[in-house]
Amino acid sequence: MNLRIFIERPVLSAVLSIVIVVVGIIGLFTLPVEQYPDIAPPTVQVYTAYDGASAETVQKSVIAPLEEAINGVEDMTYMTSSASNAGSAEITIYFKQGTDPDMAAVNVQNRVSKAAGQLPAEVTRVGVSVNKRQNGMLQIFTLHSPDSSLDENFLSNYININLKPAILRISGVGDVQVMGGVYSMRVWLKPDVMAQYKLIPSDVTAALASQNIEAATGSIGENSKEAKAYTMKYRGRLMTPEEFGEIVIRSTKNGEVLRLKEIANISLGQESYSYQGSFNGKPGVSCMVYQTAGSNATEINREIDAFLADASKRLPKGAEITQLMSTNEFLFASIHEVLKTLIEAILLVILVVYVFLQDIRSTLIPLVGIFVSLIGTFAFMALVGFSINLITLFALVLVIGTVVDDAIIVVEAVQSKFDSGYRSPYMASVDAMKGLSGAIVTTSLVFMAVFIPVSFMSGTSGTFYTQFGLTMAVAVGISTINALTLSPALCALILRPYTNEDGTQKQNFAARFRRAFNAAFESLSERYKKGVLFFIRRKWLTGAFVAGTVVILALLMNSTKTGLVPDEDQGLVFVAVSTAPGNSLYATDGIMNRVEERIQQIPQVKQVLKVTGWSMGGAGNSSGIFFVRLTPWDERPEEEDHVQAVIGQIYARTGDIKDATVFAMAPGMIPGYDMGNALDIQMQDKAGGDLTEFFSITRQFIDSLNQRPELAMAFSSFEINYPQWQVDVDAAKCLRAGIMPDEVLSTLGGYYGGSYVSNFNRFSRVYRVMVQADPNYRLDEASLNRHFVRLSNGEMAPLSQFVTLTKVYGAESLNRFNMYNSIALNAMPAEGYSSGEAIRAVQETAARVLPANYDFDFGGLAREESNQSNTTIVIFAICLLMVYLLLSALYESFFVPFAVLLSVPAGLMGSFLFAKLLGLENNIYLQTGLIMLIGLLAKTAILLTEYATERRRAGMSLTSAALIAAKDRLRPILMTALTMIFGMVPLMLASGVGANGNSSLGTGVVGGMLVGTLALLFIVPAMFIVFQAIQEKVRPIQFDATVADWQIKEEVEKADEERKQYLENKKK
Repeated sequence: MNLRIFIERPVLSAVLSIVIVVVGIIGLFTLPVEQYPDIAPPTVQVYTAYDGASAETVQKSVIAPLEEAINGVEDMTYMTSSASNAGSAEITIYFKQGTDPDMAAVNVQNRVSKAAGQLPAEVTRVGVSVNKRQNGMLQIFTLHSPDSSLDENFLSNYININLKPAILRISGVGDVQVMGGVYSMRVWLKPDVMAQYKLIPSDVTAALASQNIEAATGSIGENSKEAKAYTMKYRGRLMTPEEFGEIVIRSTKNGEVLRLKEIANISLGQESYSYQGSFNGKPGVSCMVYQTAGSNATEINREIDAFLADASKRLPKGAEITQLMSTNEFLFASIHEVLKTLIEAILLVILVVYVFLQDIRSTLIPLVGIFVSLIGTFAFMALVGFSINLITLFALVLVIGTVVDDAIIVVEAVQSKFDSGYRSPYMASVDAMKGLSGAIVTTSLVFMAVFIPVSFMSGTSGTFYTQFGLTMAVAVGISTINALTLSPALCALILRPYTNEDGTQKQNFAARFRRAFNAAFESLSERYKKGVLFFIRRKWLTGAFVAGTVVILALLMNSTKTGLVPDEDQGLVFVAVSTAPGNSLYATDGIMNRVEERIQQIPQVKQVLKVTGWSMGGAGNSSGIFFVRLTPWDERPEEEDHVQAVIGQIYARTGDIKDATVFAMAPGMIPGYDMGNALDIQMQDKAGGDLTEFFSITRQFIDSLNQRPELAMAFSSFEINYPQWQVDVDAAKCLRAGIMPDEVLSTLGGYYGGSYVSNFNRFSRVYRVMVQADPNYRLDEASLNRHFVRLSNGEMAPLSQFVTLTKVYGAESLNRFNMYNSIALNAMPAEGYSSGEAIRAVQETAARVLPANYDFDFGGLAREESNQSNTTIVIFAICLLMVYLLLSALYESFFVPFAVLLSVPAGLMGSFLFAKLLGLENNIYLQTGLIMLIGLLAKTAILLTEYATERRRAGMSLTSAALIAAKDRLRPILMTALTMIFGMVPLMLASGVGANGNSSLGTGVVGGMLVGTLALLFIVPAMFIVFQAIQEKVRPIQFDATVADWQIKEEVEKADEERKQYLENKKK
């Protein structure tokens, strides 16, 4: 390859690099910023409500037909559903990664439409909503009243009217969940008064349907010759409680009029009374924002932040907005740490380069190479649709120690020409590049070959590896171009020999430092040479070392704990609380207040947001949740301030509250998966048997899980001892009285269940009119005597005459997983154990404990992780195969590449050894570092084997070629290793935000490079001799007597002399 043109035309070389940098800067400003690549599977949620229905009724009449219609929709992976006693029905469908979320939602909507005919009329009236949204929350904020001047009803509706619609219009927002009631016109019936007038709820419904309407009344004078035309308008729907009170229920011939206000209390209330909330003990309503699949979380959060900041200026007196959680906070804090590490790594790498090259000018050239490669990579990232995320940033940190290599090799080669007597920087650069260009291209191709195949892997890991691998490969590719163009041009322009014109040594600081360093290094080289010779003479020892390394690597891989992504301190804790089944919302709220008092006493806690009536398992009167915001990270530097320590304190402080079961967890690490970082386990009854038996088996499974040391706690909020009344209608009595059983049930539902019967307009919104008996009339089972049904003769009879109530116990909500009855569990990995170990513990326990027809499945991130098993081995195999094939093509041999490949296991062993010693897990971060190690160690070993091969072809003996290669390549190999190791030290020693991920990556690379380089330096020369000898037996070598490089000729002659002298000494 003739690269002389770039040395002769330095401006051309500079322009080439400037263009790469300019395009990179343009790309940098167009790149989106996010925490991780978009890896969460698209999710579609189907929601509806059947007012007044029990969970069992909802499951049979609503969930079952919808699930049957939706099941098998294109690209779905699994679905879950939940039916509650509050009448809500929710189905969540998960799709394969890469599925278009819009098409997924459309396909689900089409399936839902097919099932519409099978749904109850009450459900069809309410409607079935289909939303595309992810599970993980983007942001939680609260609208609260610090002075308690505003109540929850006002705050909730202020959000619904003024904040929620605007947030939903932000591109990428999938859903906004407000933990509070929506305005509704509540018609509270008085059953005893209605009985006097012989009325039932359906009479009120009919009156509302006929009088609270909008009507098109036409116009007067239209299409005529009259001078004026007038549009007629009906006053339309009513708006205030007073207007609804005037609705006529009955009017007699003698002029008597019965109005709604006489048989009911009417007020502007809430559609449902399911939640109670507070913020730091004052009235507050929480709001959770979810994103759609494929949207950019960072950008959405920025727009929400800007909107809320603007909305805060227009809030009513006594109201404030506080943002409790945003994924941006952790993201930007993590990116800040990574950027800090990036700068530290560059400084340390430059320091190592200066120590080895002992010259500011020589150090400047690799520095330029770093900036050109890093900035140029942004152009590629923008081109292929990558983002600036933690994975791509880590790739750039890792690549610093690699991109500097090529420039170092060029500078070091030019310096060696100066050492051998060259005076002209131009000639030194030209001659140095003659023998280098092939090696630089080859080593870079080998390095890139490691990353390209893993980028074709699918699934969560595949997305990580793709962005990581291609980012690194492109950065190395750009550094190769830079090393072949700008670096030699700069060498010719700015490097100078270390001697004066007359050949005498310079006496400046750099020259003195260089002489001292070279003397020390020469001494080290001689000792190293003796060590290499020791291994060459004992090849069995080398073989034993390699075999031992492979065995230790296999043992460490099997014993190192595994995980997908390390858990980090995000500054937030979710605390789920369950109270005794059957508790009212009021009773649960009292217990929640006691738990809140204890949480507020923890010094690391900054703010506490409480929601009673909702938890991670869904809505329910006996459950609640706290969102606990911790103080900023810089105020919590100690180990006892960490989020896990705070979770421990929560358990310790609330342990004596017997009325409450508390389950605390940190948020999930990857947005779009789970709400918390616990394992999501779905127990399944595949036989469709008795719920009591299913629950009993689940309890046994939970007890077995809690005995496992890998699990801190296994927990389910599911209970089957919620007190309920079973309704039985005596059909015979009904028919004797001239009434049908369904009329009895309709009247019972109208009084006790509440009905959505009409609409009204207020605040430019449409709200529901709800009809239900006043709460004071339905306090206990005896109240049936005060609710009446109308018989066929017009007389009234109490409902208790036809209805029998029997006390039973059942579940508050019923779940299904892939159309099987299911019970959801959560399990937290114990301290010191990884999520991978926890998953294995669950799988082992299930295999031992669960009887036939009962099974379990993982949901969310745990499902992804359980499917990722054995990927590490597959990845290593692919990487090693690619390196082997490329080296075979390079050396025209299937044997010599083993000299390079057998040095790699030692590096991998070093990574796992360091991870094991520091208690780290084998996760995505460690694995990405390992992939890079395979490429870097192979690239480093090639420096040795390539050098030795050249000398062998020139006629040098195998041992001499290996020894000279080892001695001469020691400096660049040490520079490569030390630049990478020092570049990674800041990551390895990281603390604060994102420390777990940083240290996983840094420790793996430092351990691998340290052990791998030490092993490589001693075993590769011996391995080269063994495999080159095998190759020469298969195909005898043709010595090249016309070697162009005079330096190699001189080395061959010198080696022959040394060999003769050694043999003569041996004879004596």
